[in-house]
Amino acid sequence: MVIRYFALNKIVPLSMSCHHDNKPELDSCCTTKKRMDWLLVSSLIVVTVAYLAHLLLHQQLHEVRFISSFAHGAFELMNKMWWGLIAGIIAVSVLARIPRKFVMSVLGKSGGLSGLFRATAAGLLLDLCNHGILLVGMQLYRRGASLGQTMAFLIASPWNSLSLTIVLVALIGLKWTLIFVLLSGLVAIVSGLIFELLVHHTYLPANPNAYDLPGDFDFWREARESWASAKLSPSELGEMLRHGFAESRMVLRWIFLGVVLASAIRALIPSDDVFASWFGPTIGGLFLTLVAATVIEICSEGSSPIAADLVTRGAAPGNGFTFLMSGAATDYTEIMSLRNTTVSWKIAMALPVVTVPQVLLLGWILNGLS
Repeated sequence: MVIRYFALNKIVPLSMSCHHDNKPELDSCCTTKKRMDWLLVSSLIVVTVAYLAHLLLHQQLHEVRFISSFAHGAFELMNKMWWGLIAGIIAVSVLARIPRKFVMSVLGKSGGLSGLFRATAAGLLLDLCNHGILLVGMQLYRRGASLGQTMAFLIASPWNSLSLTIVLVALIGLKWTLIFVLLSGLVAIVSGLIFELLVHHTYLPANPNAYDLPGDFDFWREARESWASAKLSPSELGEMLRHGFAESRMVLRWIFLGVVLASAIRALIPSDDVFASWFGPTIGGLFLTLVAATVIEICSEGSSPIAADLVTRGAAPGNGFTFLMSGAATDYTEIMSLRNTTVSWKIAMALPVVTVPQVLLLGWILNGLS
């Protein structure tokens, strides 16, 4: 509703706005120098070649098992995640044009418990795959969300889209799905509180993009006024999408690298059925699940069936929950995106340090109750 206002007034894209909505500034790295992103380009080339090789030369590649498996992995992953990437870029395009006061009015007061609940609810309900969620989460941080809100959003989000939740109900039943959803929200809120405390005590840096709402701000009044005065043209839409793609490049580079590494791992390790059969409801199986989720870069569509197999065939609901949650907590794509967005290794590495112990504890409890 307020997007037309942003197009009319040509609000500066987020990549040029570090602290103020009305003043062009430098990007998050505080530099205007453009360089070739060799990691993005090389990863994209490898993924594209592998995808086309599987699409056009599927039969011919059967004689070379590793190349065939690698190409098939890239083909399968991209077919599953393409919609999430596009939806994420569109969402980033829109968020980049929304002034921080609108974003923060929806999320609530920065650092407050209600703000963490809102960020967690947004993560639980937003219907995007984990790669699209990552794009949106980084943009929320740039728009002024506190570190705790950003983390709560990211932790709650990866497999909790409405469509995948429905799929999980079909795979493991309503009871376990509801338990997983509630516990993932709990981990998100507790982690968000811990990050807020770490920032409060200066162990971690605060978000430099933080924004305090004016005391007399009325979201609906300002939205109505913005809508009434706005004019949105096709050229403005195109410009908005172009900036959305530019904003997303920092995350896309790690996503495409993740596809390359995940395809290589799929070519080297056994099938998902054999993989799932290794893990039972034991301490060893729980830790092996954590290691596997850390090593294997997999989209949310791919993680849900494997987690369901751990619940049903492995009789280990705690392992299934751990696989779903630790994939987000230890995913190097997410860690590197946090590092680039926040310019802090401490924040990036704090993600697994804060969340993994909670996930393992809840996984152990779930296995004991099953």
